Amino acid sequence: MVTETTPARRWWLLGVLGGLLIAPGLAIHRASAHIDSRWLLIIFGALSLFTLMAYAADKARAKAEEWRVSEWALHGLELSGGWPGALLAQVFFRHKTAKATYQLVFWLIIFLHQLIAFDYALGWVLVRAPFGK
Repeated sequence: MVTETTPARRWWLLGVLGGLLIAPGLAIHRASAHIDSRWLLIIFGALSLFTLMAYAADKARAKAEEWRVSEWALHGLELSGGWPGALLAQVFFRHKTAKATYQLVFWLIIFLHQLIAFDYALGWVLVRAPFGK
């Protein structure tokens, strides 16, 4: 099964990406009281770009039937903060979109990032809740 990437689907997924960047954006805004937020944007931008390039390399290797980048390496890049680049790569290269188990882990990573960013933006209310603070 190959996921078709129509122009409408691309715009929809880009909209989803924009929505998914709200919580991290709020977290970066909150962190800017303590550190220069430009560094965070540079770091996460570089991680996303590197992840996008890893997806592109894996797609090229798949077409050439060469040794591939492991799924765990790609997930590691996503987990490190490169998930926006991974989502862009999936949209534009139509890579890693058909394997359900891969997509499950990918979206769990995004959910984890959203949860952490949202909780940090709110002052760690979810982390403190079990401890009554």
